[in-house]
Amino acid sequence: MPTPYKLSFVVGGLLADQAAIAAPVYAELRDWKATRENIDESNLLHCRTQSSAERMGRELIQRMRTLDDGEVVYLTTAPSPDRRHLMWAAMCRRYEFVADFATEVLHDQVLLGATTVTAEDFDRFWSSKALWHPELDEVKPSTARKLRTNLFLAMHEAGFLTADGVIVVPLLSPRVVDFLQAGTSNQISWFPVPNGPYPAGDRL
Repeated sequence: MPTPYKLSFVVGGLLADQAAIAAPVYAELRDWKATRENIDESNLLHCRTQSSAERMGRELIQRMRTLDDGEVVYLTTAPSPDRRHLMWAAMCRRYEFVADFATEVLHDQVLLGATTVTAEDFDRFWSSKALWHPELDEVKPSTARKLRTNLFLAMHEAGFLTADGVIVVPLLSPRVVDFLQAGTSNQISWFPVPNGPYPAGDRL
């Protein structure tokens, strides 16, 4: 049986803005535990309650820990598109479910010439994966909807989807491409890009 999916990405969207806050802290401390403590104690994420601050801080650090030190340091000065693209990669690295959806739905839609990604696409993907991941059948419908909503929010914040689900082809910078190609898997397949050059912000 495949490794069970982690399914804790129910809030926060992409967390790219929060990463811009956390990255300089880590670049100075070079310790994730100390970075987390600094963020929580100073409420650097500007959450309204301590519980929400701790929840968001935990989720943020879990994703950022998938980045290597060079990627995190780059986040301290990266332009907004690069930061969003690296945090999408971090979300895919943290959550195999997101990586599979990105590859098998978002990326494949571009290769097939489709123009949208919809809630129905998510539901079909969920059902197909449940054949091999029985843990999905144990998820409450309300939780599955939260996961779907947050995943679509992350794709929208990454610049891949409009509010009505139209796919937007991003332009990955050479620096981001270098980071993605340094990995062992085909991480560029997590992005809605065709094979070959593609212009920035073009809608399919």
